[in-house]
Amino acid sequence: MLCAAAGFLWTSVARVTYAVRVETDTGRVKLTDLASCGGCAAKYSAARLEELLAGFVPVEAENLLVGLAPADDAAVYRLDDERALIFTLDFFPPVVDDPGDYGAIAATNALNDVFAMGGVPLLALSIAAFPEELPMEMLGEVFAAADAQVRAAGGLLAGGHTIRDAEPKYGLAVVGTVRPDGIWPKNGAQPGDALFLTKPLGTGLIMTGYKKRLAGDMQLTRAIRWMRTLNKDAAEVLRGVEPHAVTDVTGFGLFGHAHEVADRSRVRIRLESERFPAIDGALDLARKGVRTSGDPRNRDFASSHVSVDGLPSTLEALGYDPQTAGGLLVSLPAERGPALEAEFGARKLFIRRIGRVEEGSGVVVE
Repeated sequence: MLCAAAGFLWTSVARVTYAVRVETDTGRVKLTDLASCGGCAAKYSAARLEELLAGFVPVEAENLLVGLAPADDAAVYRLDDERALIFTLDFFPPVVDDPGDYGAIAATNALNDVFAMGGVPLLALSIAAFPEELPMEMLGEVFAAADAQVRAAGGLLAGGHTIRDAEPKYGLAVVGTVRPDGIWPKNGAQPGDALFLTKPLGTGLIMTGYKKRLAGDMQLTRAIRWMRTLNKDAAEVLRGVEPHAVTDVTGFGLFGHAHEVADRSRVRIRLESERFPAIDGALDLARKGVRTSGDPRNRDFASSHVSVDGLPSTLEALGYDPQTAGGLLVSLPAERGPALEAEFGARKLFIRRIGRVEEGSGVVVE
């Protein structure tokens, strides 16, 4: 049975039994208490995912411009010479307790995949799973914040699918558009390129540190602000400089995503650790031994391809830290770098050059 409710499709499912605590001393539900891990730290192991997908035969379709061979931030299907559709989906358990922040961050993380491919969002559908015991007003806040973020990105939230689950989960399936000749792949980096990052690192460290009461409210506020920031404005600037390769830095961390770009582009990426940008407080938490549950999975995935000889453990932790709704990792001809930095500065947008592309293979951190 389907019924329309506030613009969303709610689907009845078979009854299941829950044992969920949804009350606190203040009467306000703490969403993160209902999740085993939150945000992009909940991603399935990249190493195991590679093994799983290795058995899939790539789809042979002339108009499938981006699929699993190789996989990228989203799939792309050509409609004609002028238009292609981008399709992606992303969802995860709560990374914060405030339902509005949760909805906005989850929406941002999904929408940013479209921007990472060079496109613009068109339409989104909610993917939601919540305990029935959660107050309806909390769910309304999640949906409303996601709706506002989709609109800010230039798209429309047109419906969705919601089931009951003991662990909350929320995200979006997003359709966007791009010119077939304007796609930004992961596999286009070239020797001589400069590498840039459009957000500082450390959201995983700060969220984990806050939950362990090692990070304060100010650090939490900064991390949430970055996680709520769409990559829309950064992508608009990049369209004017025609980057060779782009990806968003999310659950696999800077080192994991740099490895993907290096491997698929058949180049070596050399990162300059002294230029790594960090959200205030993230490195202090790394020095205290704070790590997310995604840290060991990211090391398992990328460490054999990443040389970190002599790198301080704090910067190594920052490089493997899973990011939620992170910035764009951009590879473009070095001579275009000054113009890019100037335009970002004029628009008061964050950007940092963090390395370069060379002939060879793997990732070298110096």
